[in-house]
Amino acid sequence: MSIPTAQLPIKVLITDDHPVVRNGYRRMLENEPDISVVAEANDGEAGINMYKEYQPDVMILDLSMPGIGGFEALRRIKAFDAEAKILVFSIHTCEINITQVLDAGASGYLNKQSPIENMVTAVREVSQGKTYVDYNYTAGEPNSKDLLCLLSSREFQIFKFLAQGFEATKIAETLSISPKTVGTHQTKIMSKLECKNSAQLAIIALRNHVVEP
Repeated sequence: MSIPTAQLPIKVLITDDHPVVRNGYRRMLENEPDISVVAEANDGEAGINMYKEYQPDVMILDLSMPGIGGFEALRRIKAFDAEAKILVFSIHTCEINITQVLDAGASGYLNKQSPIENMVTAVREVSQGKTYVDYNYTAGEPNSKDLLCLLSSREFQIFKFLAQGFEATKIAETLSISPKTVGTHQTKIMSKLECKNSAQLAIIALRNHVVEP
């Protein structure tokens, strides 16, 4: 006898570049009788492919990953499936960035520093078509002096590439945009972050844990 649809577990895909993080969330989620982790991915490209293959009910997506990163993965998945339910999680609590991911189609935002049990609540709410935002870790952020909050989602994406030493041509190829467009964004990024060279960009990225040392 088949299980009634209402009793089927929530299928979850976890996309994060840190194995320890993925394993921790997998173990925690699979302790819940109504949740099943069907796949894991270690970067944005793999996450897109895994989404297409497994069609999860909820995709948990980290923003800061190698390659195309979480923002671009979110954009491409929503272009593939407008109904995709994607829960973004990150160490960054800037309200502007949270608004950007929600505007891009994410169903929720969870901060990595929040209690781990919040992930269960977030997955359940997002699976039901609700929007989940971890307000406990966003309070007061509109007044933050963090310059990274001034960057648009595309600028933040390119900022991460630049901080890792990628050339404009490689960034353009990865994001399917022109080198000239990358250069325009780079100029704006340097201005907003008040940087004079790539070394200063890298320092800001390291201090804010956008990239790993």
